[in-house]
Amino acid sequence: MIEIFPMIPASSRTLWFLGAISLLLLALVGLFSYIAYSSRTVQFEVSEEGLNIRGGFYQRLIPAESIIIAESKHIDIGKESPYKPMGKTNGIDLPGYDSGWFKLRNGEKALLFITNPSRVAYIATREGYSVLLSVQETERFLQLIGSVSEGAD
Repeated sequence: MIEIFPMIPASSRTLWFLGAISLLLLALVGLFSYIAYSSRTVQFEVSEEGLNIRGGFYQRLIPAESIIIAESKHIDIGKESPYKPMGKTNGIDLPGYDSGWFKLRNGEKALLFITNPSRVAYIATREGYSVLLSVQETERFLQLIGSVSEGAD
C-alpha cells in the first residue's frame, strides 16, 4: 500500500517575488535594447542655435556662443592620447560605444558619443566640459561648427 502526501502550497509571496523578478528582467531587456538602438541612431545637428545632440540618454543643445572653435579639432583617442576617457562619471561604457559623462586622461570633464576612437571630433566649450563625437565626416563637421560659432560671436 502506497500513500501520497502533497506538499503544503507555497504562499502568494513566492508568486509576487517571481513576478517582481520577471518585471525587473523585462525592464533590463528594454534598457539594453534602447542602448543598442541609440548606439546606432544618435545624431549631431548643427544649426544657428549651436550643436544639438539628439537621441540617447545624454541629448542636449550646446549653444553656438558656448563653442570654442579655436580649440576644436579632429583627434584620435588612442592609448597615449591625453583625450582618452579614463573614468566614467555617468555614462555607458561598452565595447565599441561610449556615451555620457567621462573624465579624460588630461583631467578634463567630457560628454562622449564615441563609436570609433580614431575618428573623433573634439569640441571645446565655455560650459566647463568638452564634447567628443564620432562623426562620419569629421573635417566637414568641424568646418560647419566653426562657421556657426563664428556667427554667434
